[in-house]
Amino acid sequence: MRRDLGEVVPAISWPPGIGLTPYHPDLAAAVHQLLELGYRDGSGQVPALAIWQQSFETDPEYDPALCFIALDDDGVVAVCQCWTSAYIKDLVVHPRARRQGLGRALLLHAFTVFRQRGEGFVDLKVLETNLQARRLYERVRMRPVRREPLPH
Repeated sequence: MRRDLGEVVPAISWPPGIGLTPYHPDLAAAVHQLLELGYRDGSGQVPALAIWQQSFETDPEYDPALCFIALDDDGVVAVCQCWTSAYIKDLVVHPRARRQGLGRALLLHAFTVFRQRGEGFVDLKVLETNLQARRLYERVRMRPVRREPLPH
């Protein structure tokens, strides 16, 4: 799906008690744990922590300023991991913080940052069967641009 950054990005409304921080290696275990939780439903896999962290932090498109981490009083509650190519790699919100607008706020924040960086579009991939995520993306004006068959 794709979001045209030439369109106005609405104002961001953060849920109460949420703070935002960029990725730092001290947060790797908590971010990894949240990614694992987010993919338990069968929509993907996350390698073991050491492998994930090394791969993530050495990827040519890695920029810690593009990994947006939402915190509440109990710790990491959401992550929006983006690449320098204006691509949203992962978006996961902890079940305890869902339905509060946090996923929407993170997406709008990513759009704003990429727009400030001079990007024209932001892309991501989503499974067609992930209806909840697709509805969220459509509400922030992302549109399908290509369909790909799943590998067997």
